[in-house]
Amino acid sequence: MTENALERITTDPEVCGGRPCIRGLRIRVTDILELLASGASQDEILEDYPYLQAEDIQAALTYAARQSDHTVIDVA
Repeated sequence: MTENALERITTDPEVCGGRPCIRGLRIRVTDILELLASGASQDEILEDYPYLQAEDIQAALTYAARQSDHTVIDVA
């Protein structure tokens, strides 16, 4: 997934309290992740949310993966 794909993830203080959303819509990255975690398939999500695209789901997963990848500094 390219950096351009992550442009689908937007933040705006006026939308969902500034939390990361899909293309300025009122569906948060965390909403997509929770749907997937609860067992919903990509096809089910796209059927339930027709304004989403498969690329939006992939962007949410990529965004989440990058957010969780951080350096751990072990201080003795």
